[in-house]
Amino acid sequence: MTTQLYTNARIFTSDTRRWAESMIVQGERILYVGDACTAERLCPDAVRIDLESRLVVPGFVDGHAHVIGTGEALGQVSLWGAKSVAEIQQRIKAHDAGNPGLERILATGWLHGAIPGGVPDAGMLDAVVPDKPVYAFAYDFHSVWVNTAALAELGIDDHTENPHGGTIKRTADGHATGYIDENAFYDMVLPFLDSRASDDQHSASIAAVQQAYRETGVTTACDMGFNETDLEAFKRADKDGTLTSRLMAYWRVNNTGDAAANIAQVQRAAALAVEHESPFLRVVGIKVIIDGTIDGCTATLGMPYADGSNAEPIWSLKELAPVVAAADAAGLKVAMHAIGDESVRIAIGAVEHAVAENGPRERRHRIEHLELVDRADVDRLAALGITASMQPVHADPAISENWSSKLGDDRAERGFAWPWIIDAGARLAFGTDSPTSPHAPLPNMYVATTRASALDASAGTNVPEFALPLAESIEHATRDSAWTCGAENNVGRLAAGLYADFVVLDTDVFAADHPGSLLEARVLRTVVGGRTVHQVQRP
Repeated sequence: MTTQLYTNARIFTSDTRRWAESMIVQGERILYVGDACTAERLCPDAVRIDLESRLVVPGFVDGHAHVIGTGEALGQVSLWGAKSVAEIQQRIKAHDAGNPGLERILATGWLHGAIPGGVPDAGMLDAVVPDKPVYAFAYDFHSVWVNTAALAELGIDDHTENPHGGTIKRTADGHATGYIDENAFYDMVLPFLDSRASDDQHSASIAAVQQAYRETGVTTACDMGFNETDLEAFKRADKDGTLTSRLMAYWRVNNTGDAAANIAQVQRAAALAVEHESPFLRVVGIKVIIDGTIDGCTATLGMPYADGSNAEPIWSLKELAPVVAAADAAGLKVAMHAIGDESVRIAIGAVEHAVAENGPRERRHRIEHLELVDRADVDRLAALGITASMQPVHADPAISENWSSKLGDDRAERGFAWPWIIDAGARLAFGTDSPTSPHAPLPNMYVATTRASALDASAGTNVPEFALPLAESIEHATRDSAWTCGAENNVGRLAAGLYADFVVLDTDVFAADHPGSLLEARVLRTVVGGRTVHQVQRP
């Protein structure tokens, strides 16, 4: 078994003792983290690796990601930053012209604020690509905008009914407009596209995201929306030994409107949690989506949007409570997407029901996003031990104008209130929700510590008093994200006994005199299980 001594470093551990200067790795795991003299005495014959005073941090644990989707998005037309329909059209048209053999065009990242009225239609895409299907995913991945050819291959016509919890947007006379949201997107569009993708394409998406993770320092990801297709693709990659980041999967449970069918999905997740477990792939819980997004006016609020509308939840408390209780009884962790304040209350109520139903036990349930939440409800979730799983990049000022305008009042001034979570004594886990946002962790940390934009330096700040210190932000993106998915004894910290998953940066972002160093820093080395999987070679 190889023993390596990493020395001459500044090591941020995300552990009780935050800082160290040397680390011993024996095989896949860490033997020692601490001072250099002790390390030398423990293993004088170890292979020495001089890190030249570089900063070392634990491998980032993305607390909320869609991993295959991230890999897929890396090969799609990027609509990020497009500020108008014309710019979106230009990018899609250029991609089509450069790739004439494509059967269909997939694009991702358009902002609701770039579309007049926030609601696109098929004609806008038909104008540039009339002869093949086009699927353009909104940046929040809760809706898709398609052209007429895509509607045709999906089989959506004037008689297609909306599924439970989703909408095919229509004109006043009943014609589909080409805008499809929530469960209509998840249940009708994504399965269709999955069925058209080959095993090789799924494998290519996994390979792409693994490379992206290696280069940016993500060594573990919590996948929020795992399904049968994802499972089979990752099982193949795990068997082949090609995974270089660990996956903690939350099984997607859809609200079918049928209580028995909903529970059956929980039972499938429980079986998988026992059936397949490896150092690189585990099913640890379930994921439910209670509401939509504020940008799309599909998040469920306690008070209406600025235009007087509101949205019904995808899961009512009556429907959700037995599902959470069943998962809780099976020892599964429950992740609940709840963006609006009313949907947060539904999520908390479901956990209350599970506690009353199942009695004392260890629980690691979590609410995803909590973009708008009442302070009193933060105290409730803290008392129940619910983790707040949040994504700093969603608070980026460059994408917040439409978000704020939909609320239209002072509620916008209490969005993404991370300090409330900490002050209440709840655990806070950070992720990116890629591909709804860029997957790289360091820009995520920049938004967390500044509330400024990682996308547009001119965008100003977003409630800057809610910014957090850098050390705490990294701990939320490593230690706390690992804890909430039950992996704290393996990843998320640099401590004896844990996997040797860590990242070496070219810049000491703690010592740098400007927070912009988080946007400029590069990952020089990524180590997973004691093995260097990415290293920038010297010129």
